[in-house]
Amino acid sequence: MRENGFRKYLQERKLSAKNIDSSVKAVKNFEEHLKTKKSTLESVSLDALREYISLLVKEDRNSEDRLVAIARYCYYIKKNDLYIYFASILGATNVLPDIGERLVTIAGEEVRRKVYQAIEFPPLGAPQEDYPELTKKILDRMEAELPPAKCREVMTWNYHKVPAAASKEAKKRFEKSASIDEYLKGEHRRLVEELESYMKKGQLWFEQEITPEVLEFVKNNQEINTGIRRGDKIFKIKIPYAPKQFLKEEDPTMRKYYACHCQLVRTALRNGKPKISPTFCYCSAGFEKLHFDVIFDEPVEVELLETLLKGDPRCRFAIKIPKGKMK
Repeated sequence: MRENGFRKYLQERKLSAKNIDSSVKAVKNFEEHLKTKKSTLESVSLDALREYISLLVKEDRNSEDRLVAIARYCYYIKKNDLYIYFASILGATNVLPDIGERLVTIAGEEVRRKVYQAIEFPPLGAPQEDYPELTKKILDRMEAELPPAKCREVMTWNYHKVPAAASKEAKKRFEKSASIDEYLKGEHRRLVEELESYMKKGQLWFEQEITPEVLEFVKNNQEINTGIRRGDKIFKIKIPYAPKQFLKEEDPTMRKYYACHCQLVRTALRNGKPKISPTFCYCSAGFEKLHFDVIFDEPVEVELLETLLKGDPRCRFAIKIPKGKMK
């Protein structure tokens, strides 16, 4: 284990001394396990990681702190495939329970009870394959209890709890821009420069591996992760979750799988079942609108134009510019 460098990395992330010590211990425990399998932290395979996480679940040692510590170490030593796997199993674990909380706010406790009756959530660290059937059951029940507009209202929310402060600097740039078009062009330019920097350093950009082909793909389409204004709407496309694989893949089914960001549904796209209501993708619409809520300083309307769950090849959104905010 590269302990000294890892400790420095965690210090730069402003973790407490206690958290750093526990993180190092978690990684060392993983390392000891790998020794019994004649493997190392440098050579461990994704299958071996999945096996270890299953063991942690079985032994009730699958705490978030432990899993995040190992994930951070994988990021630190650039075991990108392992880090991406961690991101995929940890990134949306609270979404389904939180949908229940929002159901109470929108429709009342009785509706939440009907939708979530006898629902059991997978343990922390469970593989993506454990989620689609559960997601389908919750969405089917919700759509049986509520009209479509109410279901969309429930799903269009910031379920990933992204803080408004994340768009604080972007709001300042927007306020200094002469027009929305100028702002969006500037943001796209910044995005391309950022992706190029990550590519040169060999680091993941969130969960995305940036290759020259990925960089060119984003550079040639401002709608990807930025947006283009047409009339009073801003049209935006999500970057594929696995853009490197997406660009190389020719099979339409696998391209949808590589495009999808959501651990709760993406294996259903790969396997062709279960069929999950596209209404679920309004969760993604809620994520996409948050940035514009902040820069326009009021909630915006968002429309889901294309979604992988509906059979489209991508996820695409239209954000309506509020009255009086055009410039």
